[in-house]
Amino acid sequence: MSRKAPAYVTTPIYYVNDRPHIGHAYTTTLCDVWARAMRLDGRDVFFLTGTDEHGVKVEKSAQERGITPQALADENSAEFRKVMTTFGLTNDDFIRTTEPRHESQVKLFVKRLLASGDIYLGEFEGWYDEGQEEYVTDTRAKDLEFKSPISGRPLVRAKEHNYYFRLSAYQARLEAFFAANPGFVRPAGRFNEVLGRMREGLQDVPVTRTNFTWGIGMPGAPEHVIYVWIDALFNYATALGLGEPDGALAKERAKYWPPEYHVIGKEILWFHAVIWPALLMALDLPTPRCIYAHSFWISNGQKMSKSLGNFVDLPTIESYIAKYGLDAWRWYMTTQGPLGATDADFSPRHFHEIYTANLVNTFANCASRTSAMIEKYFGGVMPTGETASMPISAVEGAPTWSAFTSDAATKVIGHYADFELAEAADAALAVVRAVDAIINETQPFKLAKDPTRMDEVARILSACAEGVRVAAVLLTPIMPTKCSEVLAAYGSMVATDGDMIEAARWGGLKAGGRIAKCAPFMRVDAPVA
Repeated sequence: MSRKAPAYVTTPIYYVNDRPHIGHAYTTTLCDVWARAMRLDGRDVFFLTGTDEHGVKVEKSAQERGITPQALADENSAEFRKVMTTFGLTNDDFIRTTEPRHESQVKLFVKRLLASGDIYLGEFEGWYDEGQEEYVTDTRAKDLEFKSPISGRPLVRAKEHNYYFRLSAYQARLEAFFAANPGFVRPAGRFNEVLGRMREGLQDVPVTRTNFTWGIGMPGAPEHVIYVWIDALFNYATALGLGEPDGALAKERAKYWPPEYHVIGKEILWFHAVIWPALLMALDLPTPRCIYAHSFWISNGQKMSKSLGNFVDLPTIESYIAKYGLDAWRWYMTTQGPLGATDADFSPRHFHEIYTANLVNTFANCASRTSAMIEKYFGGVMPTGETASMPISAVEGAPTWSAFTSDAATKVIGHYADFELAEAADAALAVVRAVDAIINETQPFKLAKDPTRMDEVARILSACAEGVRVAAVLLTPIMPTKCSEVLAAYGSMVATDGDMIEAARWGGLKAGGRIAKCAPFMRVDAPVA
């Protein structure tokens, strides 16, 4: 696959029965970082998010408040849209499952599955997780001690007469698919988790419900409402118009299919890793390239809970942004979050420590002291000095600045592309650390006391300024505002010709250009608690 091929990245669509919190902000921020990186590298990216608005929980919550389900959906969907603005996210579309464009295509997909025999009318009895709206096998129910693995609430025995999708018919095909695509589910621990559950045997899954009315009616059987999870999964395809392949939307957006990454929380992995690809197989549509199921945020070692008072909701997040800045929040999400197989602990003190160590003491300090020395010794003008062949250190065998930053840029864009976002951040910050190291090693502020050594000072500070520029280019997807500030102060721009490695190529700053003093991050008081 060409690195410049169109790219499609999605968040899950967020359920409107709750208000936005750190989990929603985290997933969407990760997708935004990836989308920005790929765009900077010249890819045509489509980034989708949105809200999941049907189902019995929305219907019940609306009844309790004395409003219509649509009114509740409108209210909470607006809160999620607010998140997009608050976080400066660059999503290309925001889909709602109550929109006509979605509902009409879901019905078309279901009609195709009815016609192929993949959906049938039948009766089923089994153990049901009400919170997850999911049936589990008898074996799994016993392993779970008949409790929900997410909420801890007891499973209930349910019997229903509904339409079902023949998931069981895709057992062998799914097993072969997983064997051929070991990177389909990431991280690796999640892949093994899905395989283990598949070995228990797949059972057919409900496509409809009859115990509520808030949802999309089943074609030809309006007393049945399409199951919220089936409805929700199709959003990834309906946003591109795939339900109407000859329509205007599909002609514009079908090029983005299949998704490069569906980024989700681990609690909804089964739906995305097993049921979704089976539905796509039944519809003869290509499957996504990767389902990335991250872990959860916990708080001070405990599961987040409103009752414990450690729940990081939208107002709490906004307080962090007000104190530290949006880019600091994005840095913490990207570098400290639960992208791997284990949960991540969010604490005010840890946030402050990371902010101070990575952003104030490293990135900002390096940009600040480099620009301050150029201002002091060269009147704010980029000095003349050949630096491409200059070693980054006096240590024997040290690479040249040109080779070192070229290697760093290759690593960074590779990590971004592979959704290794913390690794991308670290590889980019290594350039900043190298600049800090050469300042500490050569001490240009001492050399400048000797007028005969100003050419040497010029060369050192030229290398430092160019190193700061390269790092700012590579860190732009994570910290777009602050990196733009640094680049502007250094007389450079983020805009590229569609190749991040080329944009980060050594030599972007020219002698004689203006270098203004800048300090992108400032010290703030540590939290009391």
